Amino acid sequence: MEMPETVPTTTATKRQVWNAGRTVGAKRALKPKQIWEIRFYLNQRHRLRDRALFDLAIDSKLRGCDLVQLKIGDLVSGGQIRTRAIVMQQKTGRPVQFELLPDARASLLAWLERRGGTVDEYVFPSRVDHSGHLSTRQYARLVDEWVTGVGLMRSEYGTHSLRRTKASIIYRATGKPYRRVVVQFATPTALVVHAI
Repeated sequence: MEMPETVPTTTATKRQVWNAGRTVGAKRALKPKQIWEIRFYLNQRHRLRDRALFDLAIDSKLRGCDLVQLKIGDLVSGGQIRTRAIVMQQKTGRPVQFELLPDARASLLAWLERRGGTVDEYVFPSRVDHSGHLSTRQYARLVDEWVTGVGLMRSEYGTHSLRRTKASIIYRATGKPYRRVVVQFATPTALVVHAI
């Protein structure tokens, strides 16, 4: 005698979709006017650290995790801010070179003169753990504060917006896509620089 096969019935519960009503996808890059508005906003409030962090984020095009882990020695040589720096990316493990423009160098110099410190210390230390660096979450909160402070929508801009901004400006000005220079160490004594 055969038993009829029964299929257990399950009832799916209706759950709220996690991204319902939220903007999804890539965050917008900032426009030059918005950059100046944020710089003015930070200058008016005498926020040297935030201004240096903002300018460095735009010029370096680094991910937030790499940006907050920068050490003073990565950016300073002989008491002056370098015009170019090379940093090893945490996600890819590859070194990347970036240029620091005069605005970023000036704001970094003002911040580091106030902050002090040695070449082995973080550029942006944590206020909680003085031996640690600013957290990526705190960095994201600061970006939210900056963009809302100048009247932009928090949901449309984030830390990745700062990473995309310089490339976007270069593309608008030249019509050519920006290609980041990646530094590869072929041998311990030789450097090979190429564009990706």
